[in-house]
Amino acid sequence: MLLVATSAASDAAPRYDEHGDLVVPTDYREWVYLSTGLDMAYVEGAAADHSMFDNVFVEPAAWRSFKETGHWPDGTMLALEVRGATGQGSINRRGKFQSGAPMGVEFHVRDERRFAGGWAFFAGSETGVAKHVPEAAECYSCHRAHGAVDTTFVQFYPTARPIAEKAGSYRAD
Repeated sequence: MLLVATSAASDAAPRYDEHGDLVVPTDYREWVYLSTGLDMAYVEGAAADHSMFDNVFVEPAAWRSFKETGHWPDGTMLALEVRGATGQGSINRRGKFQSGAPMGVEFHVRDERRFAGGWAFFAGSETGVAKHVPEAAECYSCHRAHGAVDTTFVQFYPTARPIAEKAGSYRAD
């Protein structure tokens, strides 16, 4: 589950290094917040020995376009930042909160000219470069099969889903 967004007319268009990897946008935490998942798993039997939060952000120009059309424009970047879930901290005695440095960041990028199928995934850290995930990776087929809008998991974004449903771009799984 990788994510990121921007518009072709935006200054925040995806940038790549000489190897074709994504230069991580330094301001992705300032993008539009879409959702947070807790302990999301996409395959049966997937169990971790710890809890994690998945925070999803989209670049503002892509979000503005999505709100108008119900589709993600070319140049869209979605960011998925994974953080540990901690309980029993300070005054908290129930529930979980996000803690520590990010455990990883993934990006889902729409670039029609660069990638077969128009979308690509990148995995990396919160700074520097995110490595291009090979197109044979399972994330590509899973997103094509289950993504509600343009191979993205809009079904998990409570502010985006009604926009896509109204636009007629929402595909139920």
